This record gives sequence, C-alpha cells and structure tokens, in this order.
Amino acid sequence: MSKARVGEIKRKSKETQLSARVSLDGGGRVNVATGLPFLDHMLEQVARYAGVDMKLKGAGDLHVDTHHLVEDAGIVVGQAFSSALGDRAGIVRFGSAYAPLDEALARVVVDLGRRPFLSYNVPLRGRIGTLEAEVLEEFWKALSIHLGATIHVDVIRGRNRHHVAESTFKALGLALREAMAAGGGSGTPSSKGLLG
Repeated sequence: MSKARVGEIKRKSKETQLSARVSLDGGGRVNVATGLPFLDHMLEQVARYAGVDMKLKGAGDLHVDTHHLVEDAGIVVGQAFSSALGDRAGIVRFGSAYAPLDEALARVVVDLGRRPFLSYNVPLRGRIGTLEAEVLEEFWKALSIHLGATIHVDVIRGRNRHHVAESTFKALGLALREAMAAGGGSGTPSSKGLLG
C-alpha cells in the first residue's frame, strides 16, 4: 500500500453541485462546506476520527428540502472513499467502534467488501439545527451503496438528538479507520479471492 490513497469526485445535477476529495493517509485535516452546517459538523467528525483529510464543497436546492443535498453528499463521499481505496488489497476490511457522547452511545460496524447493505437502527425524529433528523438515513444509504460497504448503525441509548446523531458519525469514523488500515496481507481481503 505504498501508492497514495486519494480519491476525487465531482457531481453536478439539477439539484446539487458537489465536489469531494479524500486522502486516506492524511492527518484529519477537514474543510467541509455544503450549506448545511449540521451535516458539515457530522462529516468533520467522520474525517477526524477516521484520520483522513477531507475536502467537500457543495450547494443544493435547499429551498426545496435538505434531502437532495444530504443524499448526494453521501454519494460523493462514498465514491471518493471508494476511489481512494482502489482495489482494496491489503486493507483489514472490517472495522467496528463504539462512540459515546454524554448520554448517547452508538455502535457502527463496517465491511468494505464491496457488498452494499445498510442496517440503520437510529430512532431520530425532529430537527437538528436546519436539518430534519430523519433525512440523515439518506446519507448513510448513499454512503453504503457508493462506498461498497455493509454498514450496521445501532444507537444503544440516547435522548438528545444532536448527541445521538454525532455519536453515530464519530463511531463511523473510528470504524472506517480500523477497516481501511493496512494489515490484511498483500492480497485481496477475501476467502473467495475477490470482493463483491
């Protein structure tokens, strides 16, 4: 894994314009500005705890709803991570983490084996800043599909919406750090000899 693990993606539609760049072997340098401050805050947590450098810039049709921008952010972040991972040879592949934030506790388990699946057990309703909490699931779905990852997200306990959401994103960062790390040997991390 001596090759630089960097991914860059641009996406432009009638609803959103986004560009993402990630460097998996960075130091957690983050520059995120989507027009949704709470989403920016969550993605900053992922990058910092994953130990990656992330730049994400964008805008969307927020006069309609937050849905399009949140989902498309998941698409470009997932694609950028996937591009940076390349053929995924030599990675650990699996990662899991718990993250508390005050009364909230979340667990995230990931498998970077190119098999998209999301199990999302996060009972969030209501607003967090300018964001409807329910729409965060759209980010996770898009991330799972475009990263090519099985992701299980479970909130074990929590009352404060901000704390609950943030604990899931911090746990995601920690789980990704573990799964993306070198240590899976020199070949494809699969008993089948291929991923997917």
